[in-house]
Amino acid sequence: MRPCDRCETAAVPEPPVPRPTLTDPTVPSAPRRARRRPLLHPGGLLLGTALGALAMTPSLIPRTGFSAGLVCGVMVAAGYLVGVLLGLLVRPLTRRTGRRLSAAAWVLITVVVLAGWAVAGVLGFRWQTDQAALLGTAPPTPADWLPAVPVALGVLVVLLVVVRGVRALPRWPRRVVGVVVLVVVVLAGISLAGIPGVNPARSLLDRAFAGQDAGVFGGATQPADPLRSGSPASLVSWQSLGRGGRTFVTATPPPADLARASGHPAVDPIRVYVGLGASPDARERARLAVRELARTGAFARPVIGVVTTTGTGFADAEAMNALELAWGGDTALVSSQYSLLPSGLSFLLDGDRVRDAGTTMFDAVRAAVDALPPGAARPKVVVFGESLGSLGSQAAFPTVDAVRSRADGALWNGPPHSSALWQGLVTRRDPGSPEIRPVVEDGRTVRFGGGSVTPHLTTAPPAPWPDPRVVYLQHPSDPVVWWSPELLWSRPDWLAEPRGEDVLPSVRWYPLVTFWQVTMDMIRAQTVPFGHGHNYGPESLDAWMDVVPPPGWTPADTARVHAVQQVPDPTR
Repeated sequence: MRPCDRCETAAVPEPPVPRPTLTDPTVPSAPRRARRRPLLHPGGLLLGTALGALAMTPSLIPRTGFSAGLVCGVMVAAGYLVGVLLGLLVRPLTRRTGRRLSAAAWVLITVVVLAGWAVAGVLGFRWQTDQAALLGTAPPTPADWLPAVPVALGVLVVLLVVVRGVRALPRWPRRVVGVVVLVVVVLAGISLAGIPGVNPARSLLDRAFAGQDAGVFGGATQPADPLRSGSPASLVSWQSLGRGGRTFVTATPPPADLARASGHPAVDPIRVYVGLGASPDARERARLAVRELARTGAFARPVIGVVTTTGTGFADAEAMNALELAWGGDTALVSSQYSLLPSGLSFLLDGDRVRDAGTTMFDAVRAAVDALPPGAARPKVVVFGESLGSLGSQAAFPTVDAVRSRADGALWNGPPHSSALWQGLVTRRDPGSPEIRPVVEDGRTVRFGGGSVTPHLTTAPPAPWPDPRVVYLQHPSDPVVWWSPELLWSRPDWLAEPRGEDVLPSVRWYPLVTFWQVTMDMIRAQTVPFGHGHNYGPESLDAWMDVVPPPGWTPADTARVHAVQQVPDPTR
């Protein structure tokens, strides 16, 4: 066969058919490009900025740069949290569309946020300057105001670090943190619920503050005067009085001041106080107080003042001294301790104890006076309380008719908004009268004052004012009076009506924001001059002289007492 024939008859090879190949699992595949998450959530950033800017608006008490930063920072954090939660709701939509914010959108958000902070900072400084001038405090300087924005941003940063730090933990530590938070929330809820005999937070805090109660204030020493509780002749020991009680029994005006103020020879005042160290039971403390009143001859005095204290056992010194100065010391004041906690904590946790203290003490003194022999002179029994003490003192009287029938007068300064008697009176005030200056039944029994209107208590029209008389002192700028949980979601009347004389017209109500502003205002409520905020001081004298004046008392006599009474400046 010829070579050429072999070539012609040979089969032409077919091209190879490609076969599918399997990926070798041992060979690593190329990594997919991770989608970078933004450092901050855009929705949270915008909503946080909006709430933070609103928090820079004025409220009731002037703020420093640092305090303004705290107020603003919490609102920034709250807005950021709400914005993130809203973002979680719309995340399914963004996943389906695959849309993400572009670089241009982030630039726009950054510009809006920075501009918002700049405008809020400048306007906030102006508002605080105006408010300081209105209340007579030193205005902030630009240097004082500088910390406002950094502190606010710092609060947000701390929140983000804490939250992201918890999220970065392994599964079991995260669960432990969740359980701890849940337990704390449950215990706090039980403590705030006011269930009698069940208050774990209060039990822990009582032990924490017990040591502080053992001290003295202002160098007080045990009195030798037998007309003071805690003296060697007293039925209760000096050690049992507590810090507030030791101040109460030793802070009487000097005899020379009593004589100058009253215009007649001074009488040694009686001050009776029973502390928690004498008995943990409110009724037993009230019985001991009545025995102390009898021992000191208090039932022969023309006036007995039943005083309900604040949480730590303190009573307003200016109000106590004013009554004694006007009467030349011919009075008896009686009070007791019901808590070891500062007023802020006591307000949250001691509702039952403060009401028991106010009710049991008044009931015991009233019963003792009513049991005096027929024909014997009976003292006038008047009641007093300021702030939390006002809430407790009012608890003895479910209605104004109860005040009329059982007491000879009442003075209540800065009543908390939760005071049931006060709430009922303000709610049914006469048509046309504002919440800050209510008129009730034309002022026949109850009248309101405070600040510039203290010497002329509200009544419409001017009408006779028979005994017994009830006076409430409340400043339009007192956050203790106007704070309530309803501020979270509802605009109150005092922000729907014309503002008070010491509140800027630019103060507005904003959901969530106003609640937090007024909450923080309560912390600084006593950093302003008398006549504003939660400082009543010398105003109590004018109110006392409306409630229980000495016989033949005149406005000239009141002016003389004002000239004698030494009232320290609360802003110094």
